[in-house]
Amino acid sequence: MSALLLQVDDLQAGYDGSRVLHGVSLALPAGSALGLLGRNGMGKTTLIRSLMGYLRPGAGRVRWEGRDVTGWPPERMARLGIGYVPEGRGIFPTLSVRENLVMAARPARDGTRHWTLDRVLDTFPRLAERLSHGGQQLSGGEQQMLAIGRALMTHPQLLILDEATEGLAPLIVAEIWRVIAQVRATGLSTLVVDRNVRRVLAQTDQGVVLEKGRVVRAGTSAELASDDAALARWLGV
Repeated sequence: MSALLLQVDDLQAGYDGSRVLHGVSLALPAGSALGLLGRNGMGKTTLIRSLMGYLRPGAGRVRWEGRDVTGWPPERMARLGIGYVPEGRGIFPTLSVRENLVMAARPARDGTRHWTLDRVLDTFPRLAERLSHGGQQLSGGEQQMLAIGRALMTHPQLLILDEATEGLAPLIVAEIWRVIAQVRATGLSTLVVDRNVRRVLAQTDQGVVLEKGRVVRAGTSAELASDDAALARWLGV
């Protein structure tokens, strides 16, 4: 078994005194893909924000390669090797496509650069056609491609995608899933949140289902995909 890259133990967190997460635990081995599943409002984004340092947990631990990193600020978590594509994309609207990509570029920890500008543009040909366009000039789908490409240029060890296909046209959605499959094939660890449960399970090794801030089901993605009763009960699929 691969060493654990990310481990979350009994995490509790919330907003303004209202608890959202009630003792969430999960583990992500290096080189694997995990799908985080649950209906809207069940705590998925709160969990991601907590492990990324945008929200300080009230209790529990976040470990990265065995090291306690609970409550570290987002910029420090990013330097550990986490690429985060949040809901809303977070691109710089006044910068060009090229500038958005290049400003994020840094080598991998071993000094190599696998995700060059050319490779990202090969992965997203639409961006190659719009290099000089400002972020605000792009469609929603193109902005999502830019956000993913920018994250890849940081050479992360873990790529977190929070609702990467939300609100996009079907052709763009298909393109995003193609890239997710391509990234997974490189051996890069991924954590994927998306409403398309079947797609998530097809592109991950394991899945965790949240219900009201608690883990109610966890297992291999293949097991979850074949458990129609669980999918219907917890996810309405």
